[in-house]
Amino acid sequence: MRLLRPRGVYEPQEDTELLAKAARSELRTLHLAHHADVLDVGTGTGALALLAATCTAARVTAVDISWRAVLAARYNARRLGLPVQVHRGDLTGPVRGRKFDLILSNPPYVRSPRPATDAAVRTWAAGADGRAVLDRLCTEAPTLLREGGVLLLVQSALSGVAPTLERLGDGGLSARVALRETIPFGPVMEGHAEWLERHGVIRPGERKEELVVIRAQRT
Repeated sequence: MRLLRPRGVYEPQEDTELLAKAARSELRTLHLAHHADVLDVGTGTGALALLAATCTAARVTAVDISWRAVLAARYNARRLGLPVQVHRGDLTGPVRGRKFDLILSNPPYVRSPRPATDAAVRTWAAGADGRAVLDRLCTEAPTLLREGGVLLLVQSALSGVAPTLERLGDGGLSARVALRETIPFGPVMEGHAEWLERHGVIRPGERKEELVVIRAQRT
C-alpha cells in the first residue's frame, strides 16, 4: 500500500513486514469471527491497522502518541476506504478497559544513548537497554486481551528476548518467538555500532541484527 508518511512518522521497514507476515495467519483465524477486535499500538502510518482492516471484518482500532502519525493513519484509512478508528495517546491509554482478540505492536526498541528529543528519534529510540517502551507494553497489553487473545510484537534481539518473554509470562500469557529474521544494519544501527561495540552488545565488526516476532496468548 502507498501510504502518506509525514516527517517524524515511522516508515514501514523490515520489522513492519515481519510483523505483517505473522499477523496474516492470525487474521485468517479472525476472518470469520463475529465481533472480533484488533488493536494496533504505535500505529505510525497505520500500515498494520490497515492490513488488519483489509484481511478481516474485525473492528480495528489504532493508537499513537504522535499527532502526525494519528492524522497520517486517519488519512490513509480514509483514502483506502477502510474503517479504522485512530486515537492519540500513550501506548494503551486511550483503550484502557477495552478487550481485544489481537494486539499488534512495532514499538521503539533500538538501544541508543541518544535522548528522544524529536519526533523522528522517538519512533525508534528506546533507551540504553532498548526496553523503555517494551517493558511498559509487556505490562499493559496482557490486561487488554480476551481469553484466547493474541499479542504479536516485533523487536530486535539486541534488546533482550528473554526479558520480554518473562514479563509477558508474568502477565498471564503463554509467550514464544514466532518468527526470526536476520537483517543488515540500517542507517540508525550503523550510527550506533561503535557505541554498541564499546558496551559489549555486539562483536567488533558485527553489522547485523536479528529481528523477532513474539507471540503471546491468553489461555
